[in-house]
Amino acid sequence: MFGQHDTLLDLLARRSAKRGEFTLSSGKRSTLYIDARLTTMSPEGLALIGPLALGAIRGAKWDVDSAGGLTLGADPIAYAIAYASALPGAGPLVRAFTVRKEAKAHGTGKLIEGPYNAGDHVVIVEDVITTGGSALRAAEAVKNAGGRISGVLALVDREEGGREAIEATGLAVLSLTRAADIIQRL
Repeated sequence: MFGQHDTLLDLLARRSAKRGEFTLSSGKRSTLYIDARLTTMSPEGLALIGPLALGAIRGAKWDVDSAGGLTLGADPIAYAIAYASALPGAGPLVRAFTVRKEAKAHGTGKLIEGPYNAGDHVVIVEDVITTGGSALRAAEAVKNAGGRISGVLALVDREEGGREAIEATGLAVLSLTRAADIIQRL
């Protein structure tokens, strides 16, 4: 997996990381912007992220039924995890779900979409953790829908306090990469 991890870092640095002056979704200002979707929505990114993320979940001994988080950043990562779980020898299947930013005003009015079930053991997925707000919002929706959260898995930890904010609520956090590792490759 080490080679795959290096390849993922190279992809993130080459495709997703930008230097300049940016305002992040959290409202914070930064000289580093990581648009993880440029990696997570690519064939190569999906092929790397699924097995790496599933391996991290299994390595943490999180026995999960489903994986998902706040749309849009978490979606391709959750789908990659679900797909990787269906590969030969991957172990139990993990279903993917999406947490909407607000419940639909029509149809069933769901906040959580996909094959999520109340009582599921869940990993909350996040593309980039800055403040932890998106992961905590998704975790609240899952808890309110009867889910049991095993932890939070992030593709990138910006190392700006988000991990600590999530851990302060009692949730464990894993990250596949850190901003510092990506910066070294720019």
